[in-house]
Amino acid sequence: MGQHAALSPSSSHRWLNCSPSAKLEQQFADSESEAAAEGTAAHALCEHKLKRALKMRSKKPISRFDCDEMDAFTDGYVDFVLETLAQAKQRCKDPIVLIEQHLDFSCYVPEGFGTGDALIVGDGILHVIDFKYGQGILVDAEDNPQMKLYALGALELFGNLYDIDEISMTIYQPRRENVSTWTISIAALKEWAEQILKPRAILAYNGKGDYCPGEWCQFCKAAVKCRARAEAKLNLAKYEFALPPLLTDDEIEEILSKLDDLAKWASDIMAYATDSAINHGKQWTGYKVVEGRSVRKYTDDTAVAEAAQAAGYMDIYKQSLITLTEMERLMGKEQFAEVLGGLIQKPPGKLTLVPNSDKRQAIEISDVHNDFKEDL
Repeated sequence: MGQHAALSPSSSHRWLNCSPSAKLEQQFADSESEAAAEGTAAHALCEHKLKRALKMRSKKPISRFDCDEMDAFTDGYVDFVLETLAQAKQRCKDPIVLIEQHLDFSCYVPEGFGTGDALIVGDGILHVIDFKYGQGILVDAEDNPQMKLYALGALELFGNLYDIDEISMTIYQPRRENVSTWTISIAALKEWAEQILKPRAILAYNGKGDYCPGEWCQFCKAAVKCRARAEAKLNLAKYEFALPPLLTDDEIEEILSKLDDLAKWASDIMAYATDSAINHGKQWTGYKVVEGRSVRKYTDDTAVAEAAQAAGYMDIYKQSLITLTEMERLMGKEQFAEVLGGLIQKPPGKLTLVPNSDKRQAIEISDVHNDFKEDL
């Protein structure tokens, strides 16, 4: 494992909004989730494939996560980088590509550094490309602080060597079919760095400033025991769990804005308490450890089939198509569209209420009601 910065780019969204969290997190041990380990393996494969595509020496990494799906997604990433390089060559005859490049932005963030997955540098523009293998959270490049930190580090390296006017930042997230690109001028980036980044980074490095709970708490190592977050969630108790019709519209709007994080916080508390009880013998007043419900399963499918058939039961198999996603992976997107495109439908999704920050297009409820009446 490589060295990690105290104020890392990947956690910048958190420490920019809640500056004391950076110091608080240092009290908790690092642990790598299964998803993070899979992401690390995918990044290593991306690095290898991109180097080979650019005729650089590289030894293929081997991991327990190797599969056709990862092969396909990392191939797509390499194709995207090469396409971006081809576009850059139309503006600059000798752009350079840097892979897993160490980037230092300590002139703005104390001891700040990170690693850029892929950089394409040439006259006029700098491309910063970041590969995200996760499929849980959709990551947007627009005003993304992690990407802006990488951009600042790249400018420190190449700003004096190339005549760069703007920086293009791309999040490549194949498992969410998400390719998000955002462009910013050098002047705007440096203005943000001086006026917002630098003062907040100094606060964070010194453990100063106010705790500010929010959606950025999700991956904070201290979140489950953070008093500020607990107080913010428990503040909902002032409504005394009144039934919705007894609340004002303003009160309901305040509760709606906090529900998702409240549910996540409650889940984190339960997970922490459960782990403490099962793995560390912690006794929680009013709670006990019990065996959960389980689902019966066959010990040996072949032996079960033989025994059932020997007893005269022949109708013991079900046959069904593989899932749509598996079929598309089997055929490839182009062949899938050609062979089955006319046999696929995507029905409208169930209407749901989400925050305005959600990227999906809003539905006009009046239009929905009219459509419903026309069907009657």
